[in-house]
Amino acid sequence: MKLMEELKGHSSKWIKTKGKKYADFYWQGGYAAFSVYYRELDVCVRYIANQRVHHTKKSFEEEYITLLKEHDMPYDEKYMWD
Repeated sequence: MKLMEELKGHSSKWIKTKGKKYADFYWQGGYAAFSVYYRELDVCVRYIANQRVHHTKKSFEEEYITLLKEHDMPYDEKYMWD
């Protein structure tokens, strides 16, 4: 938790030094962590590169819940979104 707090804090301060268009940048509350199998790294890189297009078809929230269900991860939506 402390690592994410530091990462979010420092990256927010850094991005705001990059111009007025980032003045209102903020991280959402909370975070999630995923591991990536090294042999699937190229798939992950492509996914990140195409996120903007991908999320026009399926929202982040829908995709996140799908991942949780696919991996039998318990969750309670009342604690998930800001």
